[in-house]
Amino acid sequence: MNWKGVFPAVTTKFNEKDELDFELFDKNLQFQLEAGVHGIILGGTLGESSVLSLEEKGALVKFTVEKVAGKVPVILNIAEGATKDAIELARLAEEWGAEGLMMLPPMRYKTDHRETVEYFKAVANSTTLPIMIYNNPVDYKIEVTLAMFSELVVCENIQAVKESTRDLTNVTRMRNLFGDRYSILCGVDTIAMEQLVMGADGWVAGLVCAFPEETVAIYTLVKAGKLAEARSIYRWFIPLLELDIHPKLVQYIKLAEAQVGIGSEAVRPPRLTLIGEEREAILNIINTGIATRPTLPDYKSIVID
Repeated sequence: MNWKGVFPAVTTKFNEKDELDFELFDKNLQFQLEAGVHGIILGGTLGESSVLSLEEKGALVKFTVEKVAGKVPVILNIAEGATKDAIELARLAEEWGAEGLMMLPPMRYKTDHRETVEYFKAVANSTTLPIMIYNNPVDYKIEVTLAMFSELVVCENIQAVKESTRDLTNVTRMRNLFGDRYSILCGVDTIAMEQLVMGADGWVAGLVCAFPEETVAIYTLVKAGKLAEARSIYRWFIPLLELDIHPKLVQYIKLAEAQVGIGSEAVRPPRLTLIGEEREAILNIINTGIATRPTLPDYKSIVID
């Protein structure tokens, strides 16, 4: 697994019957691939993992693997409460054709240091799939500390971290302690360029779901050292990227996907689509961004070492 580049945490598309909408999902997927993304992550926060059945997760993985056809790796998120359930989902992910896992700490119960480390080790030791740990204590209440990462180095397939602590210094701390042992991918859209400049290897992105070209362009330009060009796009993008750090990020980003024609607003209850003043306010941000969308350089021709 090459944990570098832009990895969209794609949304799950639903139709009017609250069933998986594979046709619309594929439309968005093809836009991601055409933009040049480097991997696809299924069943994350944006993918509404907590309300997907096991059968739906399997169907999504199999469909995505078929449509991606080896162009980029397909990664499944694991967000379970019981260790045995996480181990079983890791086994199924491999069976379904996934090429990697993204893993949150245990859900619901707030594990301590020893419990968190043993949870990750148990799952890692049960599978051959490479793993990216999703470190998001702001939303999920358990921090995977540097001391924990020190213990997890013995698991060779724990290879990366989705760094969502909001602490920019963690990129440097991880590098100082572990060198290149762990790949570091930014998991918060609003600090992505900053983390990339400080040495992060990639970006697990949210607004990429609606704006894939702009997202990949920023990553490519930063890695090519073209910081002024990247900064110009990033400054335009920031009001949109801020939609990623709200509790209703799923509704906000799905509305953006609908506005650019590669998604719909449909969410699965208990989430509800936006209404009234809130919807109008978010639409104003999205439509202002669309109206002022920058002309991108030919980022696809840039070769990154």
